[in-house]
Parts: sequence; structure tokens; C-alpha cells
Amino acid sequence: MEKLIFVVDDSPTVRSSISFCLNNAGYKVTEAKDGKDALEKLANVKEEGQIPSLIVTDVNMPRMDGIAFIKKVKEGDFRFLPILVLTTESEESMIEKGRAAGASGWLVKPFQPEQFLWAIKKLVWTIDE
Repeated sequence: MEKLIFVVDDSPTVRSSISFCLNNAGYKVTEAKDGKDALEKLANVKEEGQIPSLIVTDVNMPRMDGIAFIKKVKEGDFRFLPILVLTTESEESMIEKGRAAGASGWLVKPFQPEQFLWAIKKLVWTIDE
């Protein structure tokens, strides 16, 4: 069964690049344009009885940023779901905010596909295998 990964980023180009990389590695992808959009899509997936394996999210997004989104996810039914932050933010204070919110990992854009897929495999493995 394909593992479902949510990709949350306000840039259509970045979402497309991440999705391409994940699809080629055999993952199923659902895209969302910001935290609010992602929460709505997570609720729909839950109603359909699906369980995502991982969320990849940006930090800087309109309507609901990545940190607020992570906090909301960690309050709900998907609180044990690993979340990888993929962002341009590299300051230690921001990384600490992400960890405090519940992020499982942090990568800085632009990403190397090999490094990105290694992180994905490590985080997906922690709950699925």
C-alpha cells in the first residue's frame, strides 16, 4: 500500500517539486497551500478512513503558518504523526519553536533530493514499520 504524505507549502512550484520527488520514490501525495487548507484536507482524509504517514510543511505561509499548523495537528487525532519542516528558515530560535510545537525534523530549502528522501524514509519508518 502506498504511503500518503501531506505536502503543505504556499508556493505551487515548491509543492510541485516536492510532490515530483515523492511520487518518483513511490509515495502518494496530497498537497495543501497553507495550514488551514491542510487541516481541512486532513479532516477529509480522516473521514475517508485514511491515515497519512507524514506531513512535510513550510513555516512561512499565509492564513496559518507552519508553526501554528504543527501545534493544531499535535492537538488532534494525528498528534503522533511525524512532521518534517522544509523551509528557508535556518535560525536556531525558529528551529526551537518548531521542535517545541512538535516538529520531528527540520530541513532548509533548497533541498537535495537524496537528503530529503533519506529524512522522509527515516520519519515514515518510525510509525509504519
